[in-house]
Amino acid sequence: MNVSVDLTSRESIPSWLAYGAPIFTIVAALVVTSIPLLWEDLSPLDVYTELFVGTLSDVAGISDVLRIALPLFLAGLAVYIPLKAGIWNIGAEGQIFVGATVCAYIGLNVQLPSYALILLMMVAGGFVAGLYGAIPGYLRAKHDVNEIISSLMLTFAATTFLGYLLRGPMQGSGGQTATESLPDRAELPTQFPLVGEIHPRLHVGVVLLGIAVAVTYILMTKTRLGYEITFIGANPEAAIQAGISKYRIYIISFFFGGFLAGLAGVAEISGVYGRLFEDFSPGYGFTAIAVALLGRNGPFRVLLAALFFGLLRAGGTTVSVSFQVPSALVDIIVALVILFLLAAEFLKQYRISVDLERESEPETSPGTEEPV
Repeated sequence: MNVSVDLTSRESIPSWLAYGAPIFTIVAALVVTSIPLLWEDLSPLDVYTELFVGTLSDVAGISDVLRIALPLFLAGLAVYIPLKAGIWNIGAEGQIFVGATVCAYIGLNVQLPSYALILLMMVAGGFVAGLYGAIPGYLRAKHDVNEIISSLMLTFAATTFLGYLLRGPMQGSGGQTATESLPDRAELPTQFPLVGEIHPRLHVGVVLLGIAVAVTYILMTKTRLGYEITFIGANPEAAIQAGISKYRIYIISFFFGGFLAGLAGVAEISGVYGRLFEDFSPGYGFTAIAVALLGRNGPFRVLLAALFFGLLRAGGTTVSVSFQVPSALVDIIVALVILFLLAAEFLKQYRISVDLERESEPETSPGTEEPV
């Protein structure tokens, strides 16, 4: 039997595939993750109920989801905006580290009132991270250097340089690879206007979830710049013919991405940890790739994707303790989501057809057993 597999490019993407791909992706990842759970004699239904329902059953769980979703969402937008321009920002993790480093330096060395200092930390951290993020955009636009490689290499440069700083100029007392604790005036407060403190782990920086989604939506749908970014990503040749500068759009897209990723770093240092250390980010910049792919149809969907991954990470600790499963379970789900997302993107571009053909039996002459 002969099996032939044919790939043909799709002229149009079926609506069920375009809108259902994120849901199919998540469901497929959870189904496959059920296999090791069953192997450990655990009920996937019980584990997933605790993961998704139990986490949201109290204020502490909801606060953790929002707190974790904030850097994921900002970093997800850092990937999403360049992605709309047809380029990949794989360096959001490094941009997070740059923003965090600038934030910690200013917080430890600048004397200003609390809100002025926090605002300065956000603006400076985001701006420097934006400049750092714009480097791959410039290299791609000016010298056609692959932005995936350059942004990834710059991530390693940022993390390595941070290691040097924490063992040298910015090292705190006690010999630890961390800075001194930030003063209280440099930390994001947990007291919300009008409502007060909701939970000790929930800081006011979470309002950036609403601000960032609104600003990004307006930018991408209501401004000329957003139109140009989308046009370049959809049809670069036609966009250039229409007078749009690919050079400018690539650099601006990466700058905005770096700025948002830098804000994520500021929020983590100023709002969560209160000091800078090497492993403060558990791979938020890389998880942001999955966040952006899941929500690539708009900033609101990026927010939903960030909340989903925030729920995974917040609930993962509870599940690990309650069911005695490795905390790596969450990493497995994230990895599978990315894997199935890539498969879904492939299916959006190509139609797969499989033909089964039986081998024809050799003809024999009458009265003989030998083939002719």
